Amino acid sequence: MPSFTVFKGHQSGAPKKEITTKPDELSGDEVFIRITASGVCGTDLHYRHNHMGLGHEGVGIVEKTGPLCKNLKTGDRVGWGYNHGFCGHCEQCLSGNDIYCAERKLYGSADLDQGSFGSHAVWREVALFKIPENMSDEAAAPLQCGGATVFSALYSHDTRVTETIGIMGVGGLGHLAIQFAAKMGCRVVVLSGSESKKEEAMRLGAHEFIATSGKTELKVSRPLDRLLVTTSFQPNWEQLMPILAPRATIIPLSVSAGNFEIPYMPMLVNGITVQGSLVASRLAHERMLEFASLHNIEPVVQLFDMTEEGILDAMDKLDKGKVHFRAVLKPVD
Repeated sequence: MPSFTVFKGHQSGAPKKEITTKPDELSGDEVFIRITASGVCGTDLHYRHNHMGLGHEGVGIVEKTGPLCKNLKTGDRVGWGYNHGFCGHCEQCLSGNDIYCAERKLYGSADLDQGSFGSHAVWREVALFKIPENMSDEAAAPLQCGGATVFSALYSHDTRVTETIGIMGVGGLGHLAIQFAAKMGCRVVVLSGSESKKEEAMRLGAHEFIATSGKTELKVSRPLDRLLVTTSFQPNWEQLMPILAPRATIIPLSVSAGNFEIPYMPMLVNGITVQGSLVASRLAHERMLEFASLHNIEPVVQLFDMTEEGILDAMDKLDKGKVHFRAVLKPVD
């Protein structure tokens, strides 16, 4: 029975090292992977007190494949994200929207005995993605959720290159959204509380930067056709609605409790759409990796050890807003 290390959440909030054991032989399209890097996502903070395998931005090396695997072989470098499985037969799967399958296996609700915080994992081949050769493990890991989330918000909802895209927030998601939108050819307007991240936002590809704090009225060179909200809190919609173009689309991306509230009449009379978007389908995920590889899109990362102490340090820093964009865990030899 192969056994491997998994770091699980604990009621204390400090991850604990445990052992997960799997059957000797892989079945179906299962793939046994040695983990070489894992991103630490904001969603992981929601589960740090639960007894479950943590992490869902994984990259690793295929060590063994099951009898039904067709595309992967030993030695391949792969990544995986928020969704680990789906039925493959329902309307959502057949239409390429497998992320919304009723039988999807999402992080936090399925496969609780393993994650990407650990030494190894076993996942289905259909939920794994080959990592481009020109992309490092450290760069690829945060793209498996963070990158997939912002790319899909643009790619899967018919963004056009002539659009002006607003990015609310310059953090783990926002700094990736800036790069993807700019490389797609869109005009990118970044909105942030203060001027402190202006220089970096412009370096990442923003064309315009608006500091929102203390302002009752915002001014932009062109109304926003699409607004990606990547902040961990709901913004001041009264402040934002006037800078949206007629028939603009708002895409909230951060996980947040409570209700979504927006001014009703401005939404109604201007034909504003609020679009839900969850990570990425398999096709969008593959296209994201191809696009990032072609355009040299990479997350800005801080490295931490894949140990109890290292994971706790990364999660505490992330919780306090002290991680510079994305934290990545690396195994310790």
